[in-house]
Parts: sequence; C-alpha cells; structure tokens
Amino acid sequence: MLAARDLACRRGGRLIFADVAFSLAPGDALVVVGANGTGKTSLLRLLAGFGRPAAGQILWDGEDIALDFAGHRARTHFLGFADGLKALLTVGENLAFLAALLGNRDRAPPPAALAHFGLDALAQRPTRALSAGQRRRLALARLLAVPRPLWLLDEPGVALDREGRARLEEAIERHRAQGGVVAIATHGDVAVRDPLVLELGDRSACALP
Repeated sequence: MLAARDLACRRGGRLIFADVAFSLAPGDALVVVGANGTGKTSLLRLLAGFGRPAAGQILWDGEDIALDFAGHRARTHFLGFADGLKALLTVGENLAFLAALLGNRDRAPPPAALAHFGLDALAQRPTRALSAGQRRRLALARLLAVPRPLWLLDEPGVALDREGRARLEEAIERHRAQGGVVAIATHGDVAVRDPLVLELGDRSACALP
C-alpha cells in the first residue's frame, strides 16, 4: 500500500538521512523515532508529497507518488505542529471549515468527529477560548471528519492529557481496523499496537519489526 525504497533527504545542502526503506500493508502502522534533527518531520513531509526525496521512491499501491502528487495528497491526512485553526471561529465552525477544505461539502461540523474527541459540548465555543489540549483535539478531529486512507501524524500527542491520548489511540486503531495506514513521528507518548519502528539517526535508518 505505502512503501519507501532507498529514500534520502537533504536539507540546506546537508544529508539528513539515507537508505530509508519500508513497506506497509492495509492496517499497518509505522512509528518513526529518533533524536531531534534526525529528519522525522522531513520524512513525513516527503511521504505526504510535500517535496521530492534526494534519492529513492515513495510508492502507493506500487505507483510512484511523484506521478500524481495532487492525487496522493487527496488520500492523505498530514497533521504537523501547526493546528491550522481560526481563532475567531467557533469549534464547530472550524471543523466545518477544515472538513470543507478537505472535500466534505456539508456545512455542519461532523458530529461524530467532535464527539470522539470530547468536543461536542464545546461546538459553539470560540476557538480562542480553548486550552492548548482542546485545540489539539480539534485539529485531530479532522482525521475523522473526512475519511482518508493515509494518516501522517507529527508528534500528535503534543499538549494532550491522558484522556486525549487515549481518544487519539482509539481513533488510530479504528482507522487501522478499517484498512487505513498510519505513520507517526513520536517520542513515545502515543501507544500504537504492533508497529513497524523506523529509527532515524547517523544519516541512516533502520526498520525494526
């Protein structure tokens, strides 16, 4: 489903990592670990089609994503450090806006997405009044608002309390049970069942079962 072959990445003329290779089938999870600066975010951005690797290929169902970056992004949820929320909109308005950007034409916010992350009672609250953890939950709710088969999550547990992390972990497991694929860069704050672990460092990568 998602595979990488001998990927290398350069940033600012410097080689960040090389020889990254893995293959994920429907329902699989990849956990990317490594010290700061080893390229975890850069790898996820390459997998999302936001840039071209210095070497190697990224494949979806056996086809190089470089042949159709727009099509690949349309099947991908990428969640980085920035929440992408509008402070002046309400919680419900923000999710409806994000869902519309991602292809959901309904004007109402998807209620199941809000409920899963414990935000249904806050739908009318201005986003500027949310805590950091609530803002993170709202950003994560987009994963459920518009189904897409590939989730790329960069430190998704940042600012979440124990309950928030549990809700995220449940969403990830449901996504996998439905045949979705997820790749997560994390320092270990989000638990994932039976992942393939990819450790970045020293300009190389090692995939561990």
